[in-house]
Amino acid sequence: EGVIRFKNDWQGKEIKFQDLIRGEVRFKGDILGDFSLAKNLDAPLYNFAVVVDDALMKISHVIRGEDHISNTPKQILIQEALGIKMPIYAHLPLILGKDRSKLSKRNAVVSVNAYRRQGYLPEAILNFLALLGWRPKEDEKEILNFNQLVKEFSLENVQKGGAVFDMDKLSWFNQHYLKEIPLEYIPESWQKEAKNAPAYWKKIIELERPRLVKLSDIKENAEYFFEKPHYSKELLLWKDQKKFSEVKEHLQYLKIYFEDIGQSDFNKEKLKEYVMPYAEKYGKGNVLWPFRAALTGRRFSPDPFEVAEVLGKEKTAERLDWALELIKNS
Repeated sequence: EGVIRFKNDWQGKEIKFQDLIRGEVRFKGDILGDFSLAKNLDAPLYNFAVVVDDALMKISHVIRGEDHISNTPKQILIQEALGIKMPIYAHLPLILGKDRSKLSKRNAVVSVNAYRRQGYLPEAILNFLALLGWRPKEDEKEILNFNQLVKEFSLENVQKGGAVFDMDKLSWFNQHYLKEIPLEYIPESWQKEAKNAPAYWKKIIELERPRLVKLSDIKENAEYFFEKPHYSKELLLWKDQKKFSEVKEHLQYLKIYFEDIGQSDFNKEKLKEYVMPYAEKYGKGNVLWPFRAALTGRRFSPDPFEVAEVLGKEKTAERLDWALELIKNS
């Protein structure tokens, strides 16, 4: 048994079809030759098998990547030979990596589940993928939920050119949808602590949510609310500040000041009201930077007044004591 070929008698003729995305597409019949249908009677090849399979499944629309355009004229000839009605074709642009080559494991993670494990929300992934190569009629609109996508999507608005898979854009979508997650959300890493102090956890989520890029970020971002921060004493110095004696003076002032504030008044508004005149007198950075560093042990964190409110009066005092202990001999 040898290879089974299609006898092509379309030399000198054009094969054409109407693509929903690309309009009319034409091929010269001469370039196809007598192409293969099967390796033998028991081993049909792709173009023959897919035509029969689509016909048996009563497929009306064939929507696939543009790399399949070259297969279409062969499939049309097979359809005609078998008396099968041609389906409607729509060839989508390929998704490209940053180097504009076809997206692959070489230049990006290509598994949806992998992105979910990293902390990307389903809503963000769906919204991002829908806009790869397609735009709604209102071009400026980017945030679209599932129902809006179903309502507005049309193949006619799919672009012809390839779309670059931009991780920064995916993160932007994710950051937007993270702002809408329920405050009750508890990652596995903090379930025990959160269940023991649900009101405290809600405050943490509310404060950190605007800074989350991935859901998994909360694991690290919430750490200093539950555990004593560890950092080098140099973190307490603001920019070109070199004297720990100044830092010590400012932190001692804040500690004494906070002791006089009642628990009910220990909120960001009242703390600002008390601290800002002092900070403006001695330099905002000189006062507020070591305050922030003492509370979080981080170079980047939310506003120190917001952090202090969530930590509460007792924990805020402990953090200031730890910082003062760290620089007591400096």
